[in-house]
Amino acid sequence: MATKSRKKTGANSELIAKIIDRSANVGVIGLGYVGLPLSVELARVGFKVTGFDISKDKVKLLNSGRSDIDDIGDAEVKKMVASGNFRATSDSKLLKKMDTISICVPTPLSKTKDPDVSYILNAVNKVRQHIKKGTLVVLESTTYPGTTEDLILPILEESGMKVGVDFFLAFSPERVDPGNATYTTKNTPRVVGGITPACTQAAKIFYEQTIPNIHAVSSTQAAEMVKLLENTFRSVNIGLVNEVALMCDRLGLDVWEIIDAAATKPFGFMPFYPGPGLGGHCIPIDPHYLSWKLKSLNYYARFIELAGDINSHMPEYVVERITSTLNRRFARSLNKSSILALGVAYKRNIKDMRESPALDVIKLLEDKGARVYYNDPYVPTFKWNEISHKSSKLTRDLVSNVDLVVILTDHSNYDYQWIVDNARAVFDSRNATKAVKKHRNKIERL
Repeated sequence: MATKSRKKTGANSELIAKIIDRSANVGVIGLGYVGLPLSVELARVGFKVTGFDISKDKVKLLNSGRSDIDDIGDAEVKKMVASGNFRATSDSKLLKKMDTISICVPTPLSKTKDPDVSYILNAVNKVRQHIKKGTLVVLESTTYPGTTEDLILPILEESGMKVGVDFFLAFSPERVDPGNATYTTKNTPRVVGGITPACTQAAKIFYEQTIPNIHAVSSTQAAEMVKLLENTFRSVNIGLVNEVALMCDRLGLDVWEIIDAAATKPFGFMPFYPGPGLGGHCIPIDPHYLSWKLKSLNYYARFIELAGDINSHMPEYVVERITSTLNRRFARSLNKSSILALGVAYKRNIKDMRESPALDVIKLLEDKGARVYYNDPYVPTFKWNEISHKSSKLTRDLVSNVDLVVILTDHSNYDYQWIVDNARAVFDSRNATKAVKKHRNKIERL
């Protein structure tokens, strides 16, 4: 944490002084999986935080002391609201009172897998209308290298102020992993890069108030590239191990046994695991931002495109294996068979369904004529493609009467032995049944 003895020089000295003594008014635009945890940490150390969100329902929920995301409990929200250190609003005019503004809005892909920066541009245009002299603006939303300097900077300079002198602009990529109790917003190191050295200094000192480990890089482009490298690394390695799963199927080998054995090597190997596809807010999306940017420079990102192709086809492979299982075990076709899908969240023990491959698997099964039920203790209902779905109660009758149970999300509160005991057959796409002892002959794994 920064101390009051830190030397303060240059035009940003007044801002830095406010940050260090916690008198800075802090604004956070976007109160989802990134913005709300950031707000909690800032409020916890004494900043007055104003959270901005376009959803009036979310604003009302938060101001009543309740949370709508996995990692932040109602008690935390209630505490920071009661302390007077946090309030949520949809009134962008209040941005004029902010000394720092963190932008934490979604950055999805379009249907053609091009970056959709409309949420960023909408937020930045609101900031431009109300920004005051001496404000620090930090973009946290994942995007392609050059976004901060090429898109955001020109808009903010329309205010007539000069970056690094009158206002300060930086990029610091979010590193949120929903459901991860070990690494949180507070203890995950931060990367920051500013348009100018003064911008980097202001952003670094700002994050030092809540996060002990800050790593400054040379530019906003470098900071933007860091995040894309992190998630491209995961995407490519998951793509590799998914292809290894396809290879092992052809070779008659158990891919899970192969990975576990390889992981005994204490150097030069890091285990990744196959599954029904990629989900979440980062890994399925971020590499395509980098690929899109490089296409504009006449460079084809082969690893990214190949990994994306393999990962995106895993739901189809899971359905093929389910079809084969029904055929071989029961001489049944997928059409008119009954399937129970366990888990629709994109990973275990959370309710987050963004980009969940389970949804693709369910749709493919239904398109082929299967009757699909689902159960997810974290997702009692959901709406997808304008169709409402409701979680079925996990009873012995349901498990034993369907033709097949397919595990799509390996929630830890499922009793997998009980499920296997009562099911006719189980297709396990997550190796969730690894510890099951009895009736293993009912199980087929990815």
